[in-house]
Amino acid sequence: MKIHKEGHKILSTLGAILLVVNLLVLWLLPSVLVFFSVASVIIFLLVLQFFRNPPREIVIADNNIVYAPADGKIVTIEEIEENEYFKDKRLQVSIFMSPTNVHVNRNPISGTINYFKYHPGKYLVAWHPKSSTENERTTVVIDNGEEEILLRQIAGAVAKRIVNYVKIGDKVEQGDDMGFIKFGSRVDLFLPLNAQIEVSIGQKVKGNKTIIAKI
Repeated sequence: MKIHKEGHKILSTLGAILLVVNLLVLWLLPSVLVFFSVASVIIFLLVLQFFRNPPREIVIADNNIVYAPADGKIVTIEEIEENEYFKDKRLQVSIFMSPTNVHVNRNPISGTINYFKYHPGKYLVAWHPKSSTENERTTVVIDNGEEEILLRQIAGAVAKRIVNYVKIGDKVEQGDDMGFIKFGSRVDLFLPLNAQIEVSIGQKVKGNKTIIAKI
């Protein structure tokens, strides 16, 4: 299993802490060592799965196709006023990432980064209506040469660390890693009103595999 680079430091630190705890238990309370050892393995494996990074090659590279930027479940499809960048109406598609999902975020299209901004904020639960505008988040706009789409990473009650690797002016490739939300949360896409939506509410999607829309 490939582990994402964002997990290397956390897993090393956790492994060291669990080792020290088990050595202390062996010294002070050897009768319960088995319990602590089993619990330590379970804890480590739970955190390990948060940082798994399975290979996800795009079968058909096409800039008229918007691929899912994250694994999770579609929780919102609606026409909404996008007031940060476009300042007009867009189609919003939101993907909720549970703690059991792969947490890598990927570029849904190829193009140029026209806008990037990090917003500090609250840590409301990811499905809260105000999480998209009040939580810690990053906003990225990708221009494919014909259309711009906006992608927003949103932290939640558990996920309190957003990582993003892009900056304004970067040329990005469809399917490449663009960021990571530690322990899951939510990703919003804002698409042109004429986009043909290919998913439905409640549908489970996979990054680089599920087609979200055609533009």
